[in-house]
Amino acid sequence: MDQSTAGAVDDTEAADVTATEAGTAPTSGRSPRQPKGAGATRLEEEGDVAADYLEELLDIVDLDGDIDIDIENGRASVAIVADQAGTPALRKLVGSDGEVLEALQELTRLAVQAQTGDRTRLLLDVAGFRAEKRTSLVALAEEVVARVRASGADEKLEPMPAFERKVVHDAVAAAGLESESEGEEPRRRVVVLAPEAAEGAPSA
Repeated sequence: MDQSTAGAVDDTEAADVTATEAGTAPTSGRSPRQPKGAGATRLEEEGDVAADYLEELLDIVDLDGDIDIDIENGRASVAIVADQAGTPALRKLVGSDGEVLEALQELTRLAVQAQTGDRTRLLLDVAGFRAEKRTSLVALAEEVVARVRASGADEKLEPMPAFERKVVHDAVAAAGLESESEGEEPRRRVVVLAPEAAEGAPSA
């Protein structure tokens, strides 16, 4: 089991992935992105490649959306956003509980890998789903921390994807307790450790 504390290594997928062919340049009427300068970083390149891939996808499925590119916590971050009227349509790319978004993120990572030759930890959000999920997960983590402090017993959370586990680990650490992940994907879950249990927990 991997111990996770504030500043710990991100709890992300470690499985090898195989590159697939990235899509061609988009043909939509959206404004083209500015070309990358000679000093563009690897993460900026990842974001640009992902944005090109996603723009073509939006054209294929006939959905409108703008693409925001950022660098966050040492990884490229790409978000597909829309105005209030367009957001419900974009939710088709999220799924009932993010399943479609997770699959789309993996496809986007593969497209980036095919273009750059390097694996990527790029994070994709659609219609603000991950931002909303982060808020609810922080609230959940705070509730669990309070229960663990009161009971003095560890508490296991429901299985969740790597992104969500990372949010919970960070929130638990910010609240002054420790947590770890256990189990195998897709049933991997966070365990919030009671103070005494945390003292005797392994360091790696």
